Amino acid sequence: MHAPEGTARTLLKAGFLAGPVYLLAGYSQAVLREGFDIRRHALSLLSNGALGWIQISNFVLTGLLVIAGAFGLRTVLRNGRGQAWVPVLLTTYGIGLIGAGFFIADPGMGFPPGTPASTSMSRSGLLHFVFGSLGFYALIAACLMLALRFRTEGRPGLALYSAASGIIFLAGCIAIASGSTSPTVIVGFYAAVTWIWVWHAVVHGTLLRQGQVRERAATTL
Repeated sequence: MHAPEGTARTLLKAGFLAGPVYLLAGYSQAVLREGFDIRRHALSLLSNGALGWIQISNFVLTGLLVIAGAFGLRTVLRNGRGQAWVPVLLTTYGIGLIGAGFFIADPGMGFPPGTPASTSMSRSGLLHFVFGSLGFYALIAACLMLALRFRTEGRPGLALYSAASGIIFLAGCIAIASGSTSPTVIVGFYAAVTWIWVWHAVVHGTLLRQGQVRERAATTL
């Protein structure tokens, strides 16, 4: 069963907004929170401290927006490759974000201020890593599946963009998962996160416009 067209548009708009909301909330905190340094600290560390509720809320809200967008995609991807799997994979990504919000990353690398450079991993920190990894790799799979779909549909630009997005984000995930504290690796992961959120918005925006064009065409017949 497909959602009504009006509902589908609302869901796709929610998916479109997920990236801007996440990046604005996350990077604003990165600039304003005392002791936070993007050359050393991942955004997940912002869930700690007295203001940690802001980043926790950011994870949960954007996760819900991603899931809403996935339901919107389920409506517009009616046939062809990825029809069933792309919404499932993006829903999994949304669940990963929500889980990363509920299970807080362990403080470390001197953040919040006063935290030792090295700390042991708690159960919450482990589950944060598990949910984050689950979501990241589901998102990468969605990129590659949509690349195949767009190529089949004769949209080589979107196909290349989606494939490149999946590969770039995979490289960023592998680099950060290595445990390296190199500023190049950490800042590179910030760049990969920004890239993938832009891709997420572009896909939802493109399919939203596509649906609106179809609706206008149908009303003129």
